[in-house]
Amino acid sequence: MHCEISETNTKVFSSAENSYNDVPNSNIRPVDMAFPGTLPVVNKEAVRKALMASMILGCKQPEYMYFERKNYYYPDLPKGFQITQETKPAPVGIYGKLDFECNGEVKTVRINNLHLEEDAASSDHYSSYSTIDYNRAGVPLLELVTEPDIHSADEAVAFLETMRSIYQYSNISEADSKKGQIRCDVNVSIMDKDKDETINMLKKEKITRFITCGYDLESSKKAINIAQKYDCTFATCAISPNDIPQSEEELWKELEEIKKIAKQKKVVAIGEIGLDYYWNKDNKELQKKAFIKQIEIANDLNLPIAIHTRDAVMDTLEILKQNNVNNKGIFHCCPLNRELVKEGLKLGFYISFSGVVTFKNAKNANEIIEMVPLDKLLIETDSPYLAPEPVRGTKNTPANVKYVAKKIAEVKKMKLEEIANITYENANNVYKIKK
Repeated sequence: MHCEISETNTKVFSSAENSYNDVPNSNIRPVDMAFPGTLPVVNKEAVRKALMASMILGCKQPEYMYFERKNYYYPDLPKGFQITQETKPAPVGIYGKLDFECNGEVKTVRINNLHLEEDAASSDHYSSYSTIDYNRAGVPLLELVTEPDIHSADEAVAFLETMRSIYQYSNISEADSKKGQIRCDVNVSIMDKDKDETINMLKKEKITRFITCGYDLESSKKAINIAQKYDCTFATCAISPNDIPQSEEELWKELEEIKKIAKQKKVVAIGEIGLDYYWNKDNKELQKKAFIKQIEIANDLNLPIAIHTRDAVMDTLEILKQNNVNNKGIFHCCPLNRELVKEGLKLGFYISFSGVVTFKNAKNANEIIEMVPLDKLLIETDSPYLAPEPVRGTKNTPANVKYVAKKIAEVKKMKLEEIANITYENANNVYKIKK
């Protein structure tokens, strides 16, 4: 969802007036037109209003933010790039939510991120020619990205109307759709309709078993449903460090539910659990409590754990050393950190590598791979994220695990088939999956 911040005097990176209903191409400055030697200066009021929207939505604000240049090869933005906040923690807000009413029921949509960027120019197309008005180029624009929590057209409309009211009431924007100040892009998931096709495609790639991971209560239930439907699929369930409820009371309630559903067949681990100080620095103690509690759940259910850790290596290792993990587990999507791998192996954990090891900037990947003995080696994709080379930048799928295996085979100086067989056996062992 995009909404222009109409209530500022000037554009987001130039002194041109924030008004595009005047004479065409009258409100522009050299920086808007990408003249050589011009530099952008961020609009303080635009940042303030963006942060206001972030706080209204209950998002977490980063300690610092920055802007990037995203390639944009269209005539409505003559720079050839859009100044935006694409990479976290750049956005003005992450991990919020919006409660709204739809057909007499209260619905909740999770907010993935809210970021500030510059708008493009407006284009008009006629039978034999097109025109471009650059008055709108550089107008401050808020982009809101949600999680896939909207399940009907009615909910979509109710959500958009609520957001428009918020923008208008808080004097962030007029949010006038007739002026093009608010618009949205809709991604429609057809996953439920093409699961069979996806499973068949993976089998053709000789991927005969894979795991669907839960990260909160709802996704854990979905993971179990998928696992129960397909013989080749297994599930994990947990509350990840990035999805911990705001209150401790709510957390304990959800973890009790996690423990109940984890007793079902085909649940092979408690995960992803752990610590993440990259995204969340203000709830470290609650993250630790959730981590320890889920270790206890795993022990009670005789299950291994799948660990997520980011910028929290020492605290993660300390908790593992102080709390016995009966069935050990894996370091999921293992960070390329020597201390983590060294100590994790000492504790008896498996090390799982994702597409990150194929990245050109993963300078110590080879060294880390060499550290891991074959009997503790696992591979994964973390799809739909972290697509490996040579398909980096695309939506990741389990089929791409072959590229991770290929990279490890090269480093270990082994055949691809050998790595595939070894990691297959290791996965069956750690998850206690019968062959």
